[in-house]
Amino acid sequence: MTTRFFRYVIFLFAFPGLAQAWWNEEWNFRKQITVETAAAQLSGGVNDVPVLLRLHTGNFGYFQDMKADGSDLRFVAGDDKTPLNYHIERFDPINEMALVWVKLPVLTAGAKENIWMYYGNPAAADGQDGAGSYDTAQALVYHFADQGAPRDVTAYGNQPARSSAAPEPAALLGAGARFDGGAVIEIAAAPSLQYSPDKGWSFSAWLKLDGAQQNAVLLRMGELNLSIDGLIPRMQHSGGQLAGPALTAGTWHHLAFTLGRDGTHLYINGVEAAAGTPLATALNAPVTLGQALVGALDEVQIATVPRGADWFKFASQTQAMEGSGIAYGGDEQNQTGGNSYFTVILKNVTVDGWVVIAILAVMAVVSALVMIGKGWVIGRVRRDNAAFLEDFRKLGAHNEDKLDAVDSEDEREFAGSPFLLALVAKHDHYQSSPLYRIYHVGVQEIRNRQGRAVSAQAAGLSGAAINAIRASLDASLVREMQKLNNQMVLLTIAISGGPFLGLLGTVVGVMITFAAIAASGDVNINAIAPGIAAALVATVAGLGVAIPALFGYNYLGSRIRDISADMRVFVDEYLGRIAEHHGQ
Repeated sequence: MTTRFFRYVIFLFAFPGLAQAWWNEEWNFRKQITVETAAAQLSGGVNDVPVLLRLHTGNFGYFQDMKADGSDLRFVAGDDKTPLNYHIERFDPINEMALVWVKLPVLTAGAKENIWMYYGNPAAADGQDGAGSYDTAQALVYHFADQGAPRDVTAYGNQPARSSAAPEPAALLGAGARFDGGAVIEIAAAPSLQYSPDKGWSFSAWLKLDGAQQNAVLLRMGELNLSIDGLIPRMQHSGGQLAGPALTAGTWHHLAFTLGRDGTHLYINGVEAAAGTPLATALNAPVTLGQALVGALDEVQIATVPRGADWFKFASQTQAMEGSGIAYGGDEQNQTGGNSYFTVILKNVTVDGWVVIAILAVMAVVSALVMIGKGWVIGRVRRDNAAFLEDFRKLGAHNEDKLDAVDSEDEREFAGSPFLLALVAKHDHYQSSPLYRIYHVGVQEIRNRQGRAVSAQAAGLSGAAINAIRASLDASLVREMQKLNNQMVLLTIAISGGPFLGLLGTVVGVMITFAAIAASGDVNINAIAPGIAAALVATVAGLGVAIPALFGYNYLGSRIRDISADMRVFVDEYLGRIAEHHGQ
């Protein structure tokens, strides 16, 4: 039982730390991204797959918190420890749009893989690794992100020997390549691109046809030929041929095929459309893309392994414009390090704002001291009042004639009674009790009117004498109330003055912000927001002073009113006793 208890306690203390784990404190923000394989209906899984992340205003609205080129982006696995390789295809903070490729080590069918996107580190160096974003079998990847000839982002650097394709700015994944029937992309033969029957081969691309084609060649490598006849894709090699269903003109299609020992497979939009015999002859020839094609290409990829059906299913689902399978979570801010929003706000507070905040800080300290000190005093008063009343109500009528005992003989006589001993000026028991002090005033008044000898028998107090004693008791009560309410005015000043001082600081800060904007001529939300937020800090500080003071004032005021009521009741009760035992 004890062991289980300690384990539970340790878990409670450890869990918040785990929940707040932060990969690197130098990064100020992060966003959780979930990759789901259920939408692609994978039969098995894929390894080392590059995932396309589309960032835009619909799922990410914090481009202003990143570096202008996005070089402070980092991606970390779900364990919040393992960095993931990535590279940026497009980053446009003006239009708030980005395309980023992230390599995921493992994607299991029917599972969800969480990753973290970190950003917001002005001092970060560029962490992109285009070559590391793909496995060693990926021989060529053209994003067509550049305005000139396409560039291979893999480690093999299979750049075009010749490219006459025009840029297509509005392709599926950012930019693409436009073919007008005469344009072509030629790639020289390279060992990294050759086909081996033992290893296999894969090709994939996004294709949009402007219309029916006249024997357009999508890809040719030696005897291997993928062409478009009309709208029908055809695959040919020395071992045979196959054809898929007709494509739709004006629509983007994901077209892919694989070669391997198990045959030739043609995939359209992630679904196997046809299968044929394997190609038994090795190929090491130049590659031609887009000969006689009228349309557009995007995201051309070649791999020297036969990618499985799950690979193309996942690519088709996640890369399409209306693709599914990727969920973007909320953004989190690092609360333990880095430049938080609050730090940015404080950096923009003006001098006049700091003056107001300093005054408010002094008011807050004074208010806190008053509340603490007054609370301690009221606690002692209530305790000593209770002790005094307990002893006062024990007094019987036989002791009333000894209220004026003052000499040492009386002290010895009353040594057994702490209360009677207190009546002869021994105050150790009720030093903080205002009731005792009022009572002591009454004792002195009686003593002055009846004589100082304990054995003296008073002839009785007249009505005028009792009224005079009442006046003395009321005066003592008022003085005790003044003591209890002493310094409470400081709390009322904090309650009423704090918000107004804060408002003054805010108004002045807003005036300075707009004056600075008018002087510089830079009118945009990024120029206005920090100054306005900093100006509002003064109002927050004013409320921070007033709210605790308001709670403390009301609480202490209610306790003082209770003590005041007790004193008034005691004065009436005490006068009743005096009139009963000492009146004429």
